[in-house]
Amino acid sequence: MLALLVGVAASGEALASQHAALPGLMTNKGRWGPNNGAALRPRLLAIGLHPLPREGLVEHIHQRMVVLVNGKFVYVPAGIGIDKNGKFIAELHTHDVSGIMHVESPVKRSFTLGEFFDVWGLRFSKNCLGGYCTNGARRVWVWKDGVLVKNDPRKIVLADHLSLVIAYGLFKSIPKPVPKHFPFPKGY
Repeated sequence: MLALLVGVAASGEALASQHAALPGLMTNKGRWGPNNGAALRPRLLAIGLHPLPREGLVEHIHQRMVVLVNGKFVYVPAGIGIDKNGKFIAELHTHDVSGIMHVESPVKRSFTLGEFFDVWGLRFSKNCLGGYCTNGARRVWVWKDGVLVKNDPRKIVLADHLSLVIAYGLFKSIPKPVPKHFPFPKGY
């Protein structure tokens, strides 16, 4: 069923503090836009990424992510990491609402899921997704290629054609089985 819906590291305390202070960080519930306004450039600089004049092609990979809140599909918005006036683009970004994440960097290096959420400016940790935080049996759940992640999901390294499911809610609210792989369009 779920498949049908899919059409620099610091110490723990310092990282949590740095993450909480990101410019324009969304900590609300509900629909989240691309959050690519005036706070995007300072947010990129705060996390050590770059406002690039164009997409880099030294590191060029794609991942696909599905987000669910209380069992309901939430679109990953188009334009994450892209200045709405076309002045710059981040190494991590989205072009459309397909859930495909683009890593297009002028340098070869590893990027993490936490960095993608920081570019988006959406609070994300093992305990919170935006304004949805652990509350009794309701919690954040993350699957990487169909396998439940038990450690810090922010540290997941983005690899080519990685499939991610990020969910908040009761475990029983998540459609089963969780897919191991999402399809990618030809050429990705």
